[in-house]
Amino acid sequence: MAITAADVNKLRQETGAGMMDCKKALTEADGDFDKAKEILRKQGQKIADKRADNATAEGIVLAHVSPDGKTGKVIALACETEPVSKVADFQNLAMAVISTAVATEATDKAALLATPQADGRSLQDHITDLMGKIGEKIDVASFETVSADKVVSYIHSNGKLGVLVGLTNTNGTDVAEVGKDIAMQIAAMKPVALDKDGVDATIVQREIEIGKEQARQEGKPEAMLEKIAMGKLNKFYKENTLLNQEFVKDNSLTISQLLDKTSKGLTVSAFKRVAIG
Repeated sequence: MAITAADVNKLRQETGAGMMDCKKALTEADGDFDKAKEILRKQGQKIADKRADNATAEGIVLAHVSPDGKTGKVIALACETEPVSKVADFQNLAMAVISTAVATEATDKAALLATPQADGRSLQDHITDLMGKIGEKIDVASFETVSADKVVSYIHSNGKLGVLVGLTNTNGTDVAEVGKDIAMQIAAMKPVALDKDGVDATIVQREIEIGKEQARQEGKPEAMLEKIAMGKLNKFYKENTLLNQEFVKDNSLTISQLLDKTSKGLTVSAFKRVAIG
């Protein structure tokens, strides 16, 4: 069957694939459009399989907070190269991912990717299709949700870093400004947890061992190592847990003190920091 330019253009309009890819698919499918579309989809899956281990250090982070301000969602759609992150198809896909995250009850990445789109195919199917068109790995690198009395979002100027902050005990106070300040603090200072109780036990043990070894290298008595290490651990908590960090805009205050100064009892109940690269 002869494949016309009109046929190729029609398939291109329906799939977004390149002209040569569409022509090859139609030729292989002997002009059958449904078969040609399936061929193009399989091409995307082949690229996905081939590039599965490739690093994805570029992309875009998007966030959305519900109209009532109580639920925030953030996604990171990652790709391999910066030029791909700038093309309209990739950015439109990122919008589809955050829109799906907002519309669905999905609470994890697997459920999000399985969510049907308008055409009945899953979000993952659409991601795989774009991989076939663009020729590099694309992945939802992160999907996080925060719920609280007030959720504030922040997207850094490079578009590759986003933060959600959940504030509780707001007591009717307008906490949008302090929430934004704290979100920017999280973006810059990378806290590992809210406070020391939230730090993973493996991190705690690692810091204790590091503290002991540093003290040992300094020639401190073996009997003193545990005490010295605990002192260093407390310093780690101060520098790396959000509520105990010094506020970057006013280091006379910790974040906990800043919150209490804003409104008595105000605190951060949860936060998520999502970054690409």
